[in-house]
Amino acid sequence: MGLLRLSLACWDYDRAKAIEDGRVRPEGIELVFLNLRVEETFFRQLRYQEFDVSEMSLSSYVLTLNNHEPPFVALPVFPSRMFRHQSIYVNLRAGIESPADLAGRRIGTPEFQMTAPVWQRGILEDEYGLKYDAPQYFTGSIEPSEIERKEKVPLKLADSVKISQIPKGKCLAQMLADGEIDALESATAPSTFGTHPDVGRLFPNAKEVEQDYFKRTGIFPIMHVIAIKRSVLNEHPWVARSLTKAFASALEYAYDAIHERGALRYILPWLQFHVEETQAALCARGGDERWWQDGLTPQNRRTLDKFLEYSFKQGLAKKKWQVEELFAPGSLDGFVV
Repeated sequence: MGLLRLSLACWDYDRAKAIEDGRVRPEGIELVFLNLRVEETFFRQLRYQEFDVSEMSLSSYVLTLNNHEPPFVALPVFPSRMFRHQSIYVNLRAGIESPADLAGRRIGTPEFQMTAPVWQRGILEDEYGLKYDAPQYFTGSIEPSEIERKEKVPLKLADSVKISQIPKGKCLAQMLADGEIDALESATAPSTFGTHPDVGRLFPNAKEVEQDYFKRTGIFPIMHVIAIKRSVLNEHPWVARSLTKAFASALEYAYDAIHERGALRYILPWLQFHVEETQAALCARGGDERWWQDGLTPQNRRTLDKFLEYSFKQGLAKKKWQVEELFAPGSLDGFVV
């Protein structure tokens, strides 16, 4: 039997690079790797289902489970994770001194269902008491665009959520600088951050805040998963384990590269010290020194469960899903000899 030819759309992260360049080959699969930015991958997959396998927004994936016949099944592989306190921006003239000051204010967000803002709204409510439906939300493109940015997945939100599309010709980055919105919850930094004197972070000491958050909660927010089209998995159920194993191998290559000291693989002169600092902040003493892990580890379960709580509470998911319900069964358990 020949190899099964499948397409995979994913950014060329260090934890996926060995799959892209062929050092890791999934068992039984001839993989066509499309190195695409996440915005393009998400749009093409969620709108047109162009790829057999793709990187996918965790939030968008959870929303597809609302369908009578969900089109995708996820693997416990997390190509993107990021602390998101650092990605909340404010107009420095708006008088916002603390997260509580955002109640009743105008907050821009590219899409309400985006993973990053779901985390941000949930954290602001859990940690600072800001109810997710207390602000007014404005959705649209961060930067100037002739194309209106709209939700990739249909939403049915509670009546208490006040949300509007920004006018044509406007963009959130400039609206924040001009004071037309008071804050921005996003994944990417607006172009006016660092270039306009009135745009700054809600948390100026975001790194310290994020490290304290992890120390108290053990949560390293998951942004993306790898998802397979359900039609592919129904016909070839073995694909789930094959791809999960391949990504596990690729992650090992990423760790090998970042620990290389004979010559630097990356253009960061003090990379070693940054790695040591990250291990000290995110790894248990005497435990595993891998701060970025796939699979359903206790930490990942806790992280996913918290996100699922937020998704349901914010009126996105139709129910509070259990963690195991997200993933292909063949990707979860292992075997021993």
